[in-house]
Amino acid sequence: MSPAAVALVAAGAEPVVVPLVRTVPLDDLTTLDDALLALGSGWYEWLTVTSQAAVAVLAERAATHDDGLAALLGRADVRVAAVGPGTARALEALGVRVDVVPPVRSTAVDLVAALVATGSTGPTNRGAAVASGPRALFPRGDLAATTLADGLTAAGWAVDDLVVYRTVPAGPPDPRVAHAWATGDVHAALLTSASTVRALLDHLGPPPPATRVVVIGPSTQAEAERLGLRVDAVADRQTLAGLVDALADHVARTGATPGTPPTTTEDSP
Repeated sequence: MSPAAVALVAAGAEPVVVPLVRTVPLDDLTTLDDALLALGSGWYEWLTVTSQAAVAVLAERAATHDDGLAALLGRADVRVAAVGPGTARALEALGVRVDVVPPVRSTAVDLVAALVATGSTGPTNRGAAVASGPRALFPRGDLAATTLADGLTAAGWAVDDLVVYRTVPAGPPDPRVAHAWATGDVHAALLTSASTVRALLDHLGPPPPATRVVVIGPSTQAEAERLGLRVDAVADRQTLAGLVDALADHVARTGATPGTPPTTTEDSP
């Protein structure tokens, strides 16, 4: 059972886990192999990671060429930044030391601010042709926004923005889940990314009026609202536990009743 499902059960809810997207490796891994070689040789001062999926791809590929991701990064004394506690834990589980995590929100904008605040001025031994700021590798999925790379570049960093995996729709959900969704028997949807918002609409269609929509952060909220969804709550912490807390807080604050549409007296997120 996933951590979010466990937290939902503990809160008195009945979780229905529906995979909406999945990640797949790239067909050509040459560029990724070159990036890992550059990491191990000291070309980059920073590795910046904004998803656990990117951690898994880096770890799997590093293990085929090296003693593992932690050894590769340690050999070159590469500093590591993670967008939030979930990504940080995934790195630390591999033995990787995480140097920077945004102190409040787990967003790319906040990670940019946290990195710029380190005052890094760039390495002296990372090669002659470098920008005024540090050189960083940013591995991401094909659908991830370039907010981190754009923000660091604007701050004078040299950023190699590298797609290391693809996000594709998962298979069709169980017909019983589709029926429960259409009839309003699913009382809330917890959405973890912009891609899950799109996949939800593709697979199941818009939520019924009584179904509360809770999203993990501002970028997911923006995509949901762009596609016409009502967002009832946004997690303060961009983690699965934060999502569950946001739903619980929404219910406690508004007195929301399962299966009943929101009233005009309910607070907005």
